[in-house]
Amino acid sequence: MKPIGVAVVGTGWCGGIRAETCAAHPLVRSLHLAEVRQERLAEMQRATGAASAVADYRELLGSTGIEAMFVCATPESAHFPMARDCLAAGKHVFLEKPIAMELAEADELIALARRNRLKLTIGYSQRFNPKYAYVRKAIRDGTIGRPVSALVSRHITRGLGEKISSRTRLSPAAMEATHDLDFVLWCLEPAQPVRVYSQANYGAMQAHAAEGARIPDTQWITVTMDSGLSFVVGAGWSLPPGYPNFSTTWIEMVGTEGAVMVDDSHRDVLVNTMAKGMQLPMSSMPGERVEHTFAGPMAAETIHFLEACALDRPVMVSPEQARAVMEVYLAADLSAERNEPVSLPLQWPKKIRSASA
Repeated sequence: MKPIGVAVVGTGWCGGIRAETCAAHPLVRSLHLAEVRQERLAEMQRATGAASAVADYRELLGSTGIEAMFVCATPESAHFPMARDCLAAGKHVFLEKPIAMELAEADELIALARRNRLKLTIGYSQRFNPKYAYVRKAIRDGTIGRPVSALVSRHITRGLGEKISSRTRLSPAAMEATHDLDFVLWCLEPAQPVRVYSQANYGAMQAHAAEGARIPDTQWITVTMDSGLSFVVGAGWSLPPGYPNFSTTWIEMVGTEGAVMVDDSHRDVLVNTMAKGMQLPMSSMPGERVEHTFAGPMAAETIHFLEACALDRPVMVSPEQARAVMEVYLAADLSAERNEPVSLPLQWPKKIRSASA
């Protein structure tokens, strides 16, 4: 076992979790941080004991003591140039979703990682949720027979929805449903998507949108696979406030010999106080620290990447898989805009942007 030097670029909500997880792990020889907000940078350096903390991530690229980098910065348009710089500098890269804003950018990152023999993976943390892993197991080991249909419904609060939509024009398909598209495609491998139909619904989010912006409350996506199976993914970001960043998901996988259903609505732990009323702790999708442990999938995902780099193991989410997910949500946005099904693979010019951009 050879400990490695690790850098985290962007130490907000997700990056902070990654940094704290790395700081406590024996596979990390040294931790380095990059964050443009000086107050947050100082806070995270105190919390993690990072060996260095800089405002510009490019200062870390030349360090021979850093082998792997977590790119957790926002806005999402920063993902591609930052990941490209890190890969070009010879660093393994963990990149928060989305992999890029355009398919051509995703292709460039994949080619660069392959050429430099580097690990590149994307943050689809729900693969590390034990409930989701069980669904895949029930499909892969034949418990429910041949899969026939699937449904995933995910919703988060409008506080998070407003925060996300204020920094990017990406749709609920690209920012929320993307986790579930990845999950279902992962479960159904080697089947491939061939057709996408999507509709967007407008309400609370649109009422508060900037002039000229079109922000849906929810987006529903139907995907047809080359195996004949079809599945539906719905995602929204307009729920009323909930503690701390409430997310709720329902999953149905139906096969020829049975079905598996998952209630991931985070209603299993409830706190009710005079001061704050009813709360649902441990309800954030990435998870949160609870004293000595972490409740949620993001810490396990972070450790998985550390182990992949330090021990030369395969990554759970390949960049090619992330690109396939990207193509589906781009098709969903195009379908919602055109009000008609879209066939895959996409036959678009080299530079492709989400229809909601």
